[in-house]
Parts: sequence; structure tokens; C-alpha cells
Amino acid sequence: MKVAVVGATGLVGTKMLQVLAERNFPVDELIPVASERSIGKEVEFKGKKYKIVGYADAIAAKPDVAIFSAGGGTSLELAPQFAAAGITVIDNSSAWRMDATKKLVVPEVNANVLTAADKIIANPNCSTIQMVVVLKPLHDKYKIKRVVVSTYQSVTGTGVKAVEQLMNERKGVQGEMAYKYPIDLNAIPQIDVFLDNGYTKEEMKMTNETVKIIGDASIKVTATTVRIPVMGGHSESVNIEFENDFDLNELKDLLSKAPGVVVQDDIANFIYPMPLTAHEKDDTFVGRIRRDETQPNTLNCWIVSDNLRKGAATNAVQIAEYLMANNLLNKE
Repeated sequence: MKVAVVGATGLVGTKMLQVLAERNFPVDELIPVASERSIGKEVEFKGKKYKIVGYADAIAAKPDVAIFSAGGGTSLELAPQFAAAGITVIDNSSAWRMDATKKLVVPEVNANVLTAADKIIANPNCSTIQMVVVLKPLHDKYKIKRVVVSTYQSVTGTGVKAVEQLMNERKGVQGEMAYKYPIDLNAIPQIDVFLDNGYTKEEMKMTNETVKIIGDASIKVTATTVRIPVMGGHSESVNIEFENDFDLNELKDLLSKAPGVVVQDDIANFIYPMPLTAHEKDDTFVGRIRRDETQPNTLNCWIVSDNLRKGAATNAVQIAEYLMANNLLNKE
């Protein structure tokens, strides 16, 4: 199996290499790819050094699968070139997510939509991924009408520059700013750019992507996304209104059996999900599960996941694992 990682030097690209190694994905030949300024540098994978190559050389090497984490502009330009060469692209940017001709996949939720003909597959937004992993089993059982979500998102979701900004501020050092404002001891209620409707792009991603992944246009999602001075994972306060009533214990049992979900809901012992404990784990954690007492058939819960892993790298690798297990990586 020949695997290319495009954007191999970034935060998510580095995590992709780590996750491929940890999950023992059968990489016979690794092709790390990055922009021109990184060509010739080396990355390490399973104890071996690999030289970074450019895009043209990567396509010429004809990998079976190329996992992209190189930004939307790069993906729009290069993913079709890889696909035209018969290479299956799993893209972590927002470039293809809402393209009606492309599949948007969270393996625990909708991997069954994938076919061998899908040469560009979109990896959803990090905050959407962890939410839909929890929503899907609940929707199947109780039918979701509406979701109100507020996020508390890690600086790692912005990238290396944001991590450095936070660490500089902790040390009292002046440095480059990833955000318009200080992030330490602060919460910034803006992730991505504002749109004409007053929502940010990140908020509308959660609204639109959730509907596409679950495959039910009747689900209404409204979001407020917030950046906080945290590493290790994104947290979400989620209010879910169902068409049908639920038994709370049955609902918790349902979640505990759902793929990729870990229930951490023992308030007597102060056990609930946190970024600190979700860090470097592939699961999505859910806790603080309780009825909304202000209206019928409605639930409150708290969802946490490592945004660089399940929110990005792990989800992409899981898509590749599904394609391989189901013989969907055959080149045309």
C-alpha cells in the first residue's frame, strides 16, 4: 500500500503520520508531500526518515491513497489532479465538503455511502465530526428535530501559530498573533470569518455538514463557536430536541454501545469529559447527560474529542481503513 500525506509538515499532517503508525495502517511506501519550501526536508515515520517531495512527484509515484491536510486552495487545485491519476484523495479541508458530487464521511455514521468511484472524499469539520458521532445513534432511535450547540474549541484547531501565541502569552513574551485578540485568559466568540447572516463560517459548517452527513434535511442545527485557551480537544454543549420521548437510562445505554463513543457520566464521582483527558485519544466522549426540563423530548449533553485526532487525522485514516477493508481502493 502506497500512501501519500499531503501537508505532512503541518499540525494535522504530523498527527496523520502518528495515527497511521499507531493504528498500523499497512503503509508499504510513504510519500510525504508539502509545499516547495519544505521539499527535501525529512519526516520520520515508524523509525525511518522520508524525504518530502513536491506535488508533481507525488502524483507520478501513483500512491493508492493521498490524505490531504494542506488547506482549501491547495485541495481545490491538486485533489482533482491526484484523482485524475486514479489516486483516492481523502481531503481534510473545507474545499469539497458541501460539493453535491462528493461524499462527506464520518465512518461510524455514513461510511456505507462510499464506493470505488469516489476519488475525492471529504473529511468533515472537526467540531461537526465529534457531534455527529453522538447524534447519529440518537437520531436513529428518537429522531432529532433541532440541535443547539455552543463550542469551546482548542487553539490547536487554528494551527501552530495559535499554539505559539498562547504559549507566548503564558510566558509574557511578545510574538506573532494568530488571533485579533489575546487568547490566554480570554474566550473569542469568532471562529473563521463572519458571513452576511451574522454567523461565522465555522458555525454554518456545523449546520450544513450535520445535515449532509446524517442525511436528513429536516434536522435544524444552530451553532455558536468559541475559541478558548485550551489544548487537547474541542468541547461542545449540545441541546437536542427529539420528535419522540426517551428514557434517560435507555439513552445512556444506547450511547455506551455506539461505535466511537465513550460515555463518561458519573457526576457522583465528578466524572465527565474534558479536553485534558480526551487528549491523544481517538474516541468521542459524552457526559453531563440530562433532560432539558424546560421542554419535552429534549436532552442536554457535553461532548469532547481530540480535534487533531478524531476531528481530523483519525477520521481520515478511518476512512482509508474502510476503503481498504472493503476493496474500494482499486485504481481505475
